[in-house]
Amino acid sequence: MKTAAQQKGFTLIELLVVIGILAILFSIVLIAINPSRQFNQANDTKRRSDTIQILNAIHEYAAENSGSLPTNMPAKGHAAVDIANTGADICAALVTKYISALPADPGTNAGAPVTVCTGAYTTGYQVAVDADGRVTISAPNAALGTVAVTR
Repeated sequence: MKTAAQQKGFTLIELLVVIGILAILFSIVLIAINPSRQFNQANDTKRRSDTIQILNAIHEYAAENSGSLPTNMPAKGHAAVDIANTGADICAALVTKYISALPADPGTNAGAPVTVCTGAYTTGYQVAVDADGRVTISAPNAALGTVAVTR
């Protein structure tokens, strides 16, 4: 018969201490990774890329049309307007010639771009023209702060 000193293995207390340490380490790693923040950052990066694409298409249009902006743009100095068929309907002026499709906000239409300009659509982005004629494209639904590009 073996005595207590001869038995090999872990005691219940030792196992509980190790499990407690692992739980603490797991919670620290989970807080450091923070998946929701990572998703928000990824979506805001897409928003920034989309706003630049739309702005580039508008400026390509203006360069080819003697500096004129697409029709249905907001008047200079007025508030920003949604890029949608009920707002700044610039889809027909830009799509296929200056941009393959109007990008959509990740939270709008599941992020599906607008390729057909004849029906109802919305992109989730806004356009404004300031008093000096500079165009601003913004993403009002940004999770980690305002995403806007002006040129």
